[in-house]
Amino acid sequence: MACPICEKRKGARFCPAKGETICAVCCGTGREVTIDCTPDCPHLVAAHRYEDEHPRALPPDTPLLDVTLPSDVIHTQQQLMAAFAFTIAKFCASQRDATDSDVLAGIQALAETYKTLRSGIYYEKPPDARLPRELYAALTSFIAEVKQQADRSNSSAPRDADIFFLLVFLYRMGLLRTNGRPRSRRYIEFLRGQFPDAQELKREESHIIVP
Repeated sequence: MACPICEKRKGARFCPAKGETICAVCCGTGREVTIDCTPDCPHLVAAHRYEDEHPRALPPDTPLLDVTLPSDVIHTQQQLMAAFAFTIAKFCASQRDATDSDVLAGIQALAETYKTLRSGIYYEKPPDARLPRELYAALTSFIAEVKQQADRSNSSAPRDADIFFLLVFLYRMGLLRTNGRPRSRRYIEFLRGQFPDAQELKREESHIIVP
């Protein structure tokens, strides 16, 4: 049978996202671009494995690349960083359309807000797009809750500088984890994988039967 996408080449790969057999060329060119791939697709997994073996380099004009991260901030703030990662993963679990680009836009915008705080000026500019803006709001609410809990328990609240550095770290990690495709969820899946026992992040079982 001909590939249902190009209608030219012979179908050779079953596509769980389409529920049909498509050709290898359409699979390769449409993957995470025009095709909203399922994370357990064997062809997607194989492509991601190849990408892992050929890591991306960040271009010089990457936002926030000029920030020098303190060598100890990741170790001293491990619990807070894990909480940030879980908050992002939980948000994406409830927003199934969220992609890596949405996550990166939300993190970058919040990091830019905290960058202004370090200079003594508070300037907040949430993203315009809905999903990045809602993630921005979710992270902002989480930070406010952490600071309120610290006040109630008379413990030290996280410093704005540390929050900024952690956001920059998560942003850079995401840039290196994603592959830049419009519908990529590589970074999201990576964050989800850090909390294998979290029920809030469990994915529904696939009902597609691969022929």
